[in-house]
Amino acid sequence: MPLSGIPWRPRPRALPLLMALAALTGGCEVVRTPYRDHVPPSAVQRLGPDTIGRSVEAVLDRAADPCVDFYQYACGTWLKTTTLPPDRSRVGRAFTDIEERNRLVLRDLLEAAVRKPGNDPGTAKLGRFYASCMDGEAIERLGLLPIESSLALIEGAQDLTSLMLALGSLRQMGVEAFFETQVFPDFKNPGIEIAQYFQGGLGLPERAFYLDDDERSRSVRKDYEAHIARMLVLLGGSDDTAPAEAAAIVAFETRLATASLPRDLARDFDRIYNRVDRAGLVALAPALPWDSWFAAIGDADLQAINVGMPDYFAALSEILPATSMETLRAYLRFRLGSTLADALPRAIAEEDFDFYGRVLSGTKQNEPRWKRCVDATDAAAGDLLGRLFVERAFGGESKERASTMIRGIEAALGGRFADLTWMDPPTRERAAAKLGQVSNKIGHPDTWRDYGALDFRSAFYLNNRLAAARFEFRRQQDKVGRPVDRSEWGLTPPTVNAYYDPTLNEMVFPAGVLQPPFFHRDYPRAMNYGAMGMAMGHELTHGFDDQGRKFDGTGLMSPWWEPEVVGRFEERAACVERLYGGFSIEPGLSLNGRLTLGENIADLGGLSEAFAAYRASVQADGPEASPVAGLTPDQLFFVAFGQAWCEVITPEQARNLRLVDPHSPGRFRVNGPVMSLPGFAEAFSCAPGAPMNPVERCEVW
Repeated sequence: MPLSGIPWRPRPRALPLLMALAALTGGCEVVRTPYRDHVPPSAVQRLGPDTIGRSVEAVLDRAADPCVDFYQYACGTWLKTTTLPPDRSRVGRAFTDIEERNRLVLRDLLEAAVRKPGNDPGTAKLGRFYASCMDGEAIERLGLLPIESSLALIEGAQDLTSLMLALGSLRQMGVEAFFETQVFPDFKNPGIEIAQYFQGGLGLPERAFYLDDDERSRSVRKDYEAHIARMLVLLGGSDDTAPAEAAAIVAFETRLATASLPRDLARDFDRIYNRVDRAGLVALAPALPWDSWFAAIGDADLQAINVGMPDYFAALSEILPATSMETLRAYLRFRLGSTLADALPRAIAEEDFDFYGRVLSGTKQNEPRWKRCVDATDAAAGDLLGRLFVERAFGGESKERASTMIRGIEAALGGRFADLTWMDPPTRERAAAKLGQVSNKIGHPDTWRDYGALDFRSAFYLNNRLAAARFEFRRQQDKVGRPVDRSEWGLTPPTVNAYYDPTLNEMVFPAGVLQPPFFHRDYPRAMNYGAMGMAMGHELTHGFDDQGRKFDGTGLMSPWWEPEVVGRFEERAACVERLYGGFSIEPGLSLNGRLTLGENIADLGGLSEAFAAYRASVQADGPEASPVAGLTPDQLFFVAFGQAWCEVITPEQARNLRLVDPHSPGRFRVNGPVMSLPGFAEAFSCAPGAPMNPVERCEVW
């Protein structure tokens, strides 16, 4: 799962759902915004000990007691001196620093592609896409013209058959409505790709926003309804009818929310695997004209389908026929405008930001156009852009150093298997076999994606964006029923993230995340292992967390654990759930220990494995001096870990993420693991019973 939490947006996921469940930062939209003028050094620059020491010292709060609140000790000065910029709801000391630098590199590459595309077709494509995105005047001149045919298709839907035809056309444009579709391996036959159908269609972050009766939820719903009405007018609707249409849309989405599976239950792979054929889907939701849907998406013969939430689709089969066509058409118009808002006239983009940014997340102003266009280009043709990024910003020796660290962390986890008294010999042997089968992808793909069929011929941004969406939709759909391409990456090289995929039993670490302050060739081993090493251990542990453990070394979801061992594992997992369920973001708002369980297990295991691997490297290669006065190398390891998770966030976004993010907030991603690792108490000489050295600890891996 992603390393850190991610602001929620109603947009297609950057990662497939399966990967989003096992990545470093969360599953929606990555934090990508500079928040100060400082540009941190890249992985290819040289750093001396004095520079490294000053960078660590500038973040520390020496007045804090590390045994009482280690997060405050590691991050306190940074927390005091860092303020949110007006275009952010959240910044992280590591993630935002790296994203800031990566974005500047990408902008430079794209501006060069605009000025001098040269003879390389890929560079020329990047330049055309980025230039069209930056041409705000052209977007204003066109108005709604680029989506008039889609709006007409929606308005022509007079029954469910024509509605599903319109829905299929919209899905190819990247618009999700009623339900979500993805493509990834079959849990019970992981060598084959199948279509995955999940609940969806909500414009608010989670079902609780529709169903909870607290003051904030009621206020958000009221603002959301007013936002929908304004969007409908901007999309060509009437001032007279828009308020009633908006109210009907909210009521419709509330019915969808009521039928939706809560997010913490949707983490359960056993629950969301329900393989059916086409006839099974029809039997499950008989009122929906599925033949029209499959014809519209260009897959009339598609059969291989997993329905993640059968009860939701059965309910949808009742909800849609009971809803007026006027409401369903208005709903699709709103979903179309909301999805494509940033490629439409400024008034629509600003209205979209006003609700999702200002009201929902507490962000004061939208990002500058160039930042949004860098991200859009990366999303549209990530391997084309990523290839240029790797040449510019990824040092050649970084891959080998990262590989060495990963091997050490895998050895550390293998050593833990032998020491775990709750595992029996058969399960221990199978776990070791799975560990030995883990594959690692570092830096960038060996084979770059072919974009020969994708061309940005238009001078207008929305046309190019839709070309990219249709290209990717077709690329994904063409996988269904075919063997899995194990060379493919689920992240682009500049992305500041990583993931573990249980169906492939692989970890992926793009060049974008192998950057300081996570990783640098000149850092002492204590810092690289504390920051990046913990991230590597985090992803590795996902293969053995409460969901990853259900897959064997080949990626097959099967019961390879002995039943009594499962029981003992679940006892230890319950300890982690209770620990994090006792943390609160503010009085009365505690974390959901079940929603965050997998990420918390990965954090605890990741830190333990990284510390063991670091200690083994010291044994093998000898100790290194600490570049920070007053910190031993072991203490520096933990400080580097803690400083990777320093963050500042608006109260609104913190409340949102509590409901939707499977990751805990930074403070608890730091304090929870150190409380659970005896090596931390030893490093800082914490007295027994101190907050960071409790008498009872949670230990899984």
